[in-house]
Amino acid sequence: MNKTIIILAFIGILFGIVTVISGGSVLSGANPGYLVFLPLVIFNSAMGFAYILTGIVIWKNSMRGKTMTGIVFLLNFGMLIIISYLYLTGNDIASQSLAAISFRTIVWLIIYVSLAKVVSKQLRN
Repeated sequence: MNKTIIILAFIGILFGIVTVISGGSVLSGANPGYLVFLPLVIFNSAMGFAYILTGIVIWKNSMRGKTMTGIVFLLNFGMLIIISYLYLTGNDIASQSLAAISFRTIVWLIIYVSLAKVVSKQLRN
């Protein structure tokens, strides 16, 4: 198996585990030290499970993993647009929330682009 695929799968799974743990702690009452936008916490927690599943699929089938990675990226990007709009229009969105969804979006874009390159190379061989 391609080392890049293993690394990308591992990153997706690990990122998912960390996301589920952090989202779960906030949902169970932990105070992160800034204003919490509950719909975003719920979205991120659910996406944590999607990240884990996507990492597993990347590991087992890079073509399907690429598709799932693209979907995960697009869902995060959509939420980034929503949160950015809410933040810019004066809603109670913490800058930390905006930074976190930006980070998640960038991570999944990098995973997608990297996986697309590997899959493209596999198809040419």
